[in-house]
Amino acid sequence: MNNFTYDIKTKVYFGKGQISHLGEETALYGKKALLVYGGGSIKKNGLYEEAMKEFKNHQIEVVELSGVEPNPRIETVRKGVELCRKHNIDVIVAIGGGSTIDCAKVISGSVSYDKDPWDIVLDASKVTSCLPILTVLTLAATGSEMDAVAVISDMSKNEKWGCGHPGFRPVVSILDPTYTFSVSKYQTACGTADIMSHIMESYFTNTEGFMQDRIAEGLLRTCIAYGLRAVKQPDDYEARANLMWTGSWAINDLLKLGKGCPWSVHPMEHELSAFYDITHGAGLAILTPYWMEYVLDETSVDKFVDFARNVWQVSPHLEDEYAIAKEGIKRLRDFFVAMGLPTTLHEVGINEEHFDIMAEKASKKLQGGYRNLTKEDVINIYKKAL
Repeated sequence: MNNFTYDIKTKVYFGKGQISHLGEETALYGKKALLVYGGGSIKKNGLYEEAMKEFKNHQIEVVELSGVEPNPRIETVRKGVELCRKHNIDVIVAIGGGSTIDCAKVISGSVSYDKDPWDIVLDASKVTSCLPILTVLTLAATGSEMDAVAVISDMSKNEKWGCGHPGFRPVVSILDPTYTFSVSKYQTACGTADIMSHIMESYFTNTEGFMQDRIAEGLLRTCIAYGLRAVKQPDDYEARANLMWTGSWAINDLLKLGKGCPWSVHPMEHELSAFYDITHGAGLAILTPYWMEYVLDETSVDKFVDFARNVWQVSPHLEDEYAIAKEGIKRLRDFFVAMGLPTTLHEVGINEEHFDIMAEKASKKLQGGYRNLTKEDVINIYKKAL
């Protein structure tokens, strides 16, 4: 295990009714807030009204930025930056899922930057200061409520990039599982796949971290135990609560510190959603088993045996290590199918048209990871996924 520093500044309010802390916490950071949210579902479920009541009770002036896209666009970030400057915003409150929170993060780091926010996406070292961010989570998936990373798209260039900065990490996050009851079955499944992918990206690395791996296996088993339950019964509080808390711990750095390396499947999927605007979790569910099959060899089989045995409880009667490893991969794919997720690119309308350019871009981000993958390797994985 390598050296690391672990510093989580996010205060978490978890459980029913914790929205009652929104006003008091926001007021600690200022009296003018930019409220960032998506397509308006928070107005249908009453969350918007609850939040505005909190702001009013604590004399907080609110400026709104609505309409954040599922794959947040740089154009929306620019709008948010303009609003912050025009109204002298002190603090940003993001209500929604990872897309909304990611948009808020890049806005927060771009207000003090005098050039285009896309520069920040490409190089977050240009950030000089960040407005504080509070979040109210409505979808268990990305873990953005507790991490320091944002992913933003420029669809005019078919580019989707992740960027990270310590100032992006929210200062307060309110996690009420009841706010996820209205999430559709498909989005619940996609969110579960996203959570699992975050865990697996930190699990399959070239640096040993015994404790981190055992925690990762437990978190994966939690997703398996409760993901399908939440899909089948959307108002199952215990299922929603376990998924929501697992989503936070999947990517708040606990699993990767001391054993981190560049991720493997996310860079390949980011190209899919940059070109085709598909749901991120669906793309991960498609690609992950094919990537696993592609990198399974004599140097990785032991890790895949651990994955099969400790996560999927593959029968101890199986002795051949490759048979065990392949069974673990099969069970992962079967789990995604059981949740109603696609298993091929054709199912989400993707063909070979852009494979060359997508693989070219993805391969640049895959060096130094669990397996170095060339452009040709990425194309091969995409083809297997067709």
